[in-house]
This record gives sequence, structure tokens and C-alpha cells, in this order.
Amino acid sequence: CWFGRRGSSLKHSQKGPRSLRGTHPPSIDDEFPNLRGHTQLDDDFDLYEYLGDDSWGLVFMHPDDFTPVCTTELGQAAKMQDEFAKRNVKMVGYSCNDHQTHWHWIKDIFIATGGYVRFPIFADPTRQTAIQLGILDKSAKDDEGLPLTLRAVYVLKPDKTIALTMTYPMSTGRNFDEILRIVDALQLTEKHSVATPANWTPGKDVIVNLGLDDEQADEKFGSDGWRAIQLPSEMEKRKKLIAEAEEMAKNDASGKEGEDTAFKEPLLKQHYLRYTPDPGRSSGQGGDGKAGTVEEKKNDDAAS
Repeated sequence: CWFGRRGSSLKHSQKGPRSLRGTHPPSIDDEFPNLRGHTQLDDDFDLYEYLGDDSWGLVFMHPDDFTPVCTTELGQAAKMQDEFAKRNVKMVGYSCNDHQTHWHWIKDIFIATGGYVRFPIFADPTRQTAIQLGILDKSAKDDEGLPLTLRAVYVLKPDKTIALTMTYPMSTGRNFDEILRIVDALQLTEKHSVATPANWTPGKDVIVNLGLDDEQADEKFGSDGWRAIQLPSEMEKRKKLIAEAEEMAKNDASGKEGEDTAFKEPLLKQHYLRYTPDPGRSSGQGGDGKAGTVEEKKNDDAAS
């Protein structure tokens, strides 16, 4: 590998895969396959048992032991293990090396990065699970000519389904701060009726789910707990509603002397871009630092 794989001789106890073509790789909301086999810590590892019933999981693949990029990645992951644990996330490394190679490599990782790997690193020297996951890189091979894995990342929910998957090329190390941010976003949106905007970080404003209309947003977050953004498309919709309401009011007024036929300006049932403070951080501030008030929302409607 041009990015720095050194000439180590990897020994495999069984022959490699006859073909790289496997079943359809699992995607978001699919169940992640159980990993059973060797790690550097356990000869009878079972991923589902390791995660238990309540923990989230982070399974991340690296192409090869004793390589520079992978060494920095595993070291950074090791140093951040406690941060992931605070979020009830258990980490699992993975490569096509054998478990004894993993164990010896950990010493190098510690000296190079200061991070001591305490989480299991699954060994898949036969590539059986790698084929099933569709994560083999045919352009990068070990000394025996067998393909190595891509830098794949899987975040698993407690029910073992995939919440997120990412794939990096072999030449690009992963940003574990970003992976931690992703976990924060996934756990927040799993619990609350919100979505996270671009470049969101914990404590910043989040987006009210599109599935909630404005009345439901009032019930969920409070009438002064969210704010809508004025958008041209909604201004046009509102103009049409006003025109239709004015016409209906004129028609109703004819022949109804003495009745209250005053024109009532309609309100949009739903603004599609609405912000609310991060419900995971009671003191969190984001965007312009406020969620807005019901009066501001009325002004938004009046302006449109």
C-alpha cells in the first residue's frame, strides 16, 4: 500500500475468500451481523453478548495492523474510549489480521500515541464477515495477495440495527471527534422529535421534525419554545391563502347583514424550517442563542 504499509508477513490459518462478491451489504436500519470469534482479549468473542441489551455499539474497521494511519486511529480511539462510554457506547475494532497480531500491535499503539487499547479488536483473517459486510478493498492486498478492509464505521443501536455507516479510503484517517458528534446527534434524535442541522454540535439549536405541524410543535416544545425561519416559498403560500380567505370573506358577507363577517387572516399550518434549543442541554444555546418567542413567530407570519 502506497500510504505506508510495511512489509510484514501476515499468516492466515485458512485460505482467503474465493470471491469478493458477497450478499447485499447491510445498510441503515438493517441488523448488523453478530461477530463471533477471536479478539486479542477473548477466544470466544460474541458481539451481541458484549454489547448487551442496552448499549450502543461502535464497530470500526482498519485495513492492517502495524501501519501508520491505523496506528494513529486506534490510538485516538483508545484515548476517547471513556468519552464514548459516557454515552453508553461500547467500541469494537476490526481487521483481517489474526488476534495475536492485534495483541503485539497494541504495544506500538501505546508508545506512538499514548492511547492504550482496552476495547476488543475482532480478527477476521478468513474475510468471512468482511465479504458479508462488503468492506473489502480489491486495490489493497496483504503479502499473500488477500484484500484488506476499507476504513468502515458502523454505529449500532441497542437493538443491533445500524444507525449510521461511513466508509473512508485507506489513505485518509478518520476524525473520531466527528464520530463522537455523530453519536451525540443520533442519540438526541432517537429520543426527541428533532433533527440536527449542518455543522451542529451539542448545545446548539436543533430543527423541529418535519412530521410535526406548528400546533404539534407548540404542544411538544411550548408555544414560545421554537422559532420559524421566514422563507420565500412559504411567503407565496401565505399570499395565496390570504387571497382565498379574502374572497371567501367577501362571498360570506353578501346577504349576511348584521353577522360578524370580519376577515380573519389565515396562518400557515406548518413552517418547514423551525429551530428549538437542544433538548439534551437545558442550558444549551445555538444559532443566535435563543429559540424565539411566540410574538416573534406571529411577527414572522405577519411579515410573510
